[in-house]
Amino acid sequence: PESLTKWKVMGFAHTKDLKYGQFEKEVITQKELMVQPNAPRFFREGDNITFISKVSNLSDKDLTGNAELKLYDALTDKEISASIIEAMHGNFPTIGFREFTVKKGLSTSIEWNLHIPEGYSAIKYKVVAKANNFTDGEETAVPVLTNRMLVTESMPMPIRSNQTKEFNFTKFTNQNNNSTTLKNHSYTLEFTANPAWYAVQALPYLMEYPYECAEQTFARYYANSLATYVVNSKPKIKAIFDAWKTSSPDAFLSNLEKNQELKALVLEETPWVLQSKSETENKKRVGLLFDLNKMSNEQIQAFKKLKKKQSSNGGFVWFDGGPDDWYITQHIVTGFSHLDKLGVIKARENGEVWSMITQAVEYCDNRMREEYEWVKKYNPKYKTENHLSYMAIQYLYMRSNFQDINIDKRHKEHFDYYKKQEQTYWLQNSRYMQGMIALSLHRYKDATLPKDILKSLKENSINSEEMGMYWKENYGYSWYEAPIEMQALMIEAFDEINNDTKSVDDLKTWLVKSKQTQHWGTTRSTTDAVYALLLKGTDWLATEPNVEITVGDIKLDPKNDKSLNAEPGTGYFKKVWNGSDIKPATMGKIKVEKKDVGVSYGAMYWQYFEQLDKITPHETPLKLKKQLFLQKNTASGIVIEPITETTKLKLGDKIKVRIELRVDRDMSYVHMKDMRASGFEPTNVMSGYKYQDGLGYYESTRDAATNFFFSYLNKGTYVFEYPLVVNHYGDFSNGITTIQCMYSPEFTSHSEGIRVKVVK
Repeated sequence: PESLTKWKVMGFAHTKDLKYGQFEKEVITQKELMVQPNAPRFFREGDNITFISKVSNLSDKDLTGNAELKLYDALTDKEISASIIEAMHGNFPTIGFREFTVKKGLSTSIEWNLHIPEGYSAIKYKVVAKANNFTDGEETAVPVLTNRMLVTESMPMPIRSNQTKEFNFTKFTNQNNNSTTLKNHSYTLEFTANPAWYAVQALPYLMEYPYECAEQTFARYYANSLATYVVNSKPKIKAIFDAWKTSSPDAFLSNLEKNQELKALVLEETPWVLQSKSETENKKRVGLLFDLNKMSNEQIQAFKKLKKKQSSNGGFVWFDGGPDDWYITQHIVTGFSHLDKLGVIKARENGEVWSMITQAVEYCDNRMREEYEWVKKYNPKYKTENHLSYMAIQYLYMRSNFQDINIDKRHKEHFDYYKKQEQTYWLQNSRYMQGMIALSLHRYKDATLPKDILKSLKENSINSEEMGMYWKENYGYSWYEAPIEMQALMIEAFDEINNDTKSVDDLKTWLVKSKQTQHWGTTRSTTDAVYALLLKGTDWLATEPNVEITVGDIKLDPKNDKSLNAEPGTGYFKKVWNGSDIKPATMGKIKVEKKDVGVSYGAMYWQYFEQLDKITPHETPLKLKKQLFLQKNTASGIVIEPITETTKLKLGDKIKVRIELRVDRDMSYVHMKDMRASGFEPTNVMSGYKYQDGLGYYESTRDAATNFFFSYLNKGTYVFEYPLVVNHYGDFSNGITTIQCMYSPEFTSHSEGIRVKVVK
């Protein structure tokens, strides 16, 4: 059919002595009688569809004839026209001959009513028209999609220190009782008893980050130093990593690669497969990380590289050849202070390290004095106005760690000025900056204000049983808004100023839960998170995972039951029930007993086959609502009306799909798939990256659905819309919309299934 069109023919000829001639003509390839079926992109089992074919008369006289539609199983080439007639129980005429008359130069349409049966993966149609001595025909295979879908529903099960909680998977119990077409596929328990160990697994990411800037060179030095300290002070960690290498190879699988059967989309079909491989490779290198000789050598090499990046004035350049960078310098000095405070390095006893720190601190003193002199020169009211910059707050926080490095007399004025500014204007700064101010003032012996700041922070925090303690402002893109770094600093503040172990553990809970659904993202956030999790508050790594779970009347004890293959350290395990082993009457009730400290999380996953129209909505922290609207042109402009069971759609109608997505936490690597009816045709067929309301995502239009891929999904509410056109008469299943966090598959949700009717 694609050959029946207009062609441009070009010719060129030349002689030996380069005389030449050329021509250009147009040629039309066509048939006097032409059949042009309007087939959908796919059929769906159980749909009723009106199959339309256009017959065109390009001859010089009127034509009368007949056309026939035949259907075949595309795999066996066996004709199935008769079986489709039987499947329709004679409700309306279907396959067979149709008479037609078409005037010269015009066209007419012929219709067949079809009911799509079950049991075929593809159906081949053949339309043949005959009139006088003219004939034409066309045949093509159309895929048949099942109207039954494997649905995954989940129930997250978070739990905290020494708790016993009962969970009731009511959807699993009720749906099994209410549906006659539902068929259970699997019932899966997945649980991580001590996810704090994921912080240790993040250390190789710091060591092997590929770029040679000063910040990441320091991150490698930091990771090696911290790893050496952890191994020497916590031999249990080394023993567990040895166990991972020898008996638990799955421990090195990325969270993106675990539980493929629970993912709505195979990872190989997503843009994140390389991210998955990279994370797996990082975990496989964990064993190398804890080779003491290697760590010592890496630490020396990283320090040498870092030393080369320090300018003669004491500041560090970001990349070689660039200017010295005040922020990067303060960040590196602060990192050294963390290592020194924890006893990882003894900075004052190491001549090279102490010389580097001293020069960098003096550099920061000079930069801060220059900013103060500029403020003093151009702002006559500087003593009564707020000039507390983010850099000044970071400077005082960094400087408070090295009070034994004397402040030169020429720096005393600016130091006292900004210290007073902190005491006066702390409330006008962000939560992250308030935490820094509290720590620096506490170290400079302010006895009351730091505690008042923490009291204010605590009053403005959000506390939940699942997520722990955090702040709603916990997001942003600048260094002074970074959520992971902010949370880590709050852990340091509540530990050092108030010695508040409960608040510290609540803060650590949010940090661990953030790792459940996303990558920590940057070397800076990962260094701060590892520092806060491993070495502050209750030592969660010192506890042995001790969790008992009862599913119905089945008791699971991963600590003592070797058949569950609980992963050393994390205590991760998975238990699957299939077929007749699934007992909805009892297994919907789950009891979790946690007999140790820390945070644990897991989920129950239920997979079942059900007809699309009978699928009911399912919600987790991801919530979906899908609506179809009919778009109309009116005197006052374009209006849209919700499509209901009484809406009568017609060919050519414009449909607007609207999907409302709500997510209550930040997530990485999320896939949303929106199915559509076979009678609808998308108008936007180009895939590409899009931006909307501060959210970037990749939209991919396929034959049966539109896919949305979110590398990072911020907490909030989003609305997505895209247009369709009604292309066929019939009664269609429109499918459902599904969404899933690929990093943590227990967070999955879907909309309800609906049917749409298109009438003449």
